[in-house]
Amino acid sequence: MLKAVIIDSSAVARGLLNTVLLDGGYDVVGQSHTCAAGLALLIKFNPHIVCIAREQMENGEDVVREIKTKWPKTLIFMVSSEFDAATIQAAHAMGVSGFIVKPFKADTVLNTIRNVVIAMVKRQRAAMAKENGEAAADDGGEA
Repeated sequence: MLKAVIIDSSAVARGLLNTVLLDGGYDVVGQSHTCAAGLALLIKFNPHIVCIAREQMENGEDVVREIKTKWPKTLIFMVSSEFDAATIQAAHAMGVSGFIVKPFKADTVLNTIRNVVIAMVKRQRAAMAKENGEAAADDGGEA
């Protein structure tokens, strides 16, 4: 079961997203209304997924960079009611893995997370296969 942390200043949004994730089979290990408390949850639980509200990122853009540095395998999802191309591009550049749109639609949220997780696994498998292929080629040349 994948562990998740939710960081959003809105208690209602945190509660709704918590319900969607729990119903979808995720283990929500913590919720926070501030980035500082959210980072403490990451230290404590080392989650696979972090859902962070856009306004939390804008209040401290360094939080995404810190998460990507200290927890490089953690997937970060930006949560917001509106996205524009510039925001999406900037978020991707910071290391955001995906986007969750408010108001939450359970199927859409779960499919978004699922698709990002699957894409990540495929990238990891391809990288491992490439490494193993190069290692096998190296071993074959020395025989």
